Amino acid sequence: MLGVLFLIVTLFSGYHAATFDNLKEYVEQRSNLEFTEKIYGSPTIRREYDFIVIGAGSAGCVVAARLSENPKWNVLLLEAGYAETFLHKVPLISSTFMSTASNWGYLGEPQEKACLGMSERRCAFPRGKVLGGSSVINAMMYVRGNRRDFDSWEAMGNYNWSYADVLPYFRKSEIVDLGSTEDYEYHGHRGEMSVQYNPFKTTILDAYMKASIESGYKELDYNGMSQMGTSRIQTTTKNGQRHSTASAFLKPIAKKRPNLHIVAGARVTKLLIDPYKKIAFGCIFLRNNKFHRVYASREVVLSASTFNSPQLLMLSGIGPAEHLKHINVSVIQNLPVGKKMYDHMLYLGPSIILNTTKQSGNLQNLRSEDFMNYTKGHGPLTVIAGVEAITFTKSPVSEDPLDYPDTELLFMSGTLAADEGAGLARGTNIDIKTYNALFKRLEDPRIDAVSIAILQLRAKSSGYVKLWNDNPFFWPRIFPGFFQYQEDVDVIIHGLQEALRIISCPSFQRLGARVDETPVPGCEIYKFGSYSYWDCAIRTMALPLFHAMGTCRMGPIGDPNAVVDPELRVHGVRRLRVADISVVPGPVSGHTNAAAIMIGEKAADMIKSDWMSGKFHKLNINRFLE
Repeated sequence: MLGVLFLIVTLFSGYHAATFDNLKEYVEQRSNLEFTEKIYGSPTIRREYDFIVIGAGSAGCVVAARLSENPKWNVLLLEAGYAETFLHKVPLISSTFMSTASNWGYLGEPQEKACLGMSERRCAFPRGKVLGGSSVINAMMYVRGNRRDFDSWEAMGNYNWSYADVLPYFRKSEIVDLGSTEDYEYHGHRGEMSVQYNPFKTTILDAYMKASIESGYKELDYNGMSQMGTSRIQTTTKNGQRHSTASAFLKPIAKKRPNLHIVAGARVTKLLIDPYKKIAFGCIFLRNNKFHRVYASREVVLSASTFNSPQLLMLSGIGPAEHLKHINVSVIQNLPVGKKMYDHMLYLGPSIILNTTKQSGNLQNLRSEDFMNYTKGHGPLTVIAGVEAITFTKSPVSEDPLDYPDTELLFMSGTLAADEGAGLARGTNIDIKTYNALFKRLEDPRIDAVSIAILQLRAKSSGYVKLWNDNPFFWPRIFPGFFQYQEDVDVIIHGLQEALRIISCPSFQRLGARVDETPVPGCEIYKFGSYSYWDCAIRTMALPLFHAMGTCRMGPIGDPNAVVDPELRVHGVRRLRVADISVVPGPVSGHTNAAAIMIGEKAADMIKSDWMSGKFHKLNINRFLE
């Protein structure tokens, strides 16, 4: 532990933006196959397994762990990335890992109505390329979504996906400790995934919580009976450190279950599917510059998430027939893969300058004792990406019931300047000129500045995903489609007005809170604070919150928009399921990590139920290949 402490102090002493490059270099040197195999073992890859799970992300880790509970089943888990390092576990610097090899680094196509302040008008879409997937590079916020989301899924024909059906799976994963504010019956306490509040809170957080209550919001457990209110943020952390799905579900069992093979550095390039019988029976992957074929005698489970799952389906002949023919892929099953994509747009809002000193999350305010405190599980390094609180509100634009919020306010005890633009600003592709205009002067550690980010939960606008060609090593082509509907901008403007109302309350005004009126570049022609100004500012500075979903939509037989059925089986193709956040049939009114874990739990149960019922039989792979 002393060695770890020394390295952290060395990396952060006299913090400035160049520290980021030290972090990046360390992570990319350490995250390799040798390091990974020390933790997860070095299995000899077999020719045949009962189940092959592709993608060790938030859902894939759960699926592999649950299926391997049966010692008679051999399970192969394939992941393109490697293991997380101890630096990935430091909550305060989580955003820096979006610009490392732990992220696939996807960018969307240039936008006309959104992401105007990003380099080349291209939104960033971070996706974890690491054991644990995006749970290793995300901001660790644990927000399940609204009960009405899941009830609407069932109303669309997705049987057994109502809130009453999925709540046991949320609870199954959790080991929750939220103290007196916990809505106990809605949480689990014997699971693997730790959920807690940040062990540390700033004095500014207290002011925000009091001000939000003064504004009329009730303090509550937003993952309990109701979302509508305010709360400290619930996090997937354990003893003040990130608790990824790899740490929670894989690491404790990796060397204890000989029937579970975890193979890192494995880039899957194609699913093996018999084009006549339409049966999936394995996959091809590249590892150490060598192609491997592995076969599944029971099922292939695709858990590669919103971009890589549709990419692999399309490369393997499952997708829109016209598009597949265009890229010279033989069509096995004509399905609307990639046709719909949803995400949550986040407007960071104007910076709020306070008259306090060294109370904000500026990394230059860190002291030597803060690093020692971190090793004991508390102190400012345990604050997730600077986010300390969350408030749910509902805009007058929405016609939904009063208890169905459409907007989130995220209180951040800092701004993009807190790390001199090295983390979130780089990771979200914000143009350097835009950053300098708005945030450069706030890098001064003598200035305490915070922000309230506005998150829209259920946008009308949607995008889609295609492929450039049939080369598996090309990025998928992402068309975000943000802000096609003016209503989507108006919802965020309402959330911003609520944030400004909270700031104006006495508890926040005691800190001398005032809005920084530095104009957003490109919006100078409008009066600051006017409707036209906010419309321009949001289209310039709002960014996707890495919650892309819905590209392999779930729906019953006959649903023209569905890729998988309510049991996550690909329509028209046997022994192939998709189990990740790409299957959701509409936006989740929360953050996607919690929902992805739940989907992994439910998928594993459905698979177990099928194979333990005796309805299906193993493939004879030798006969199948003849």
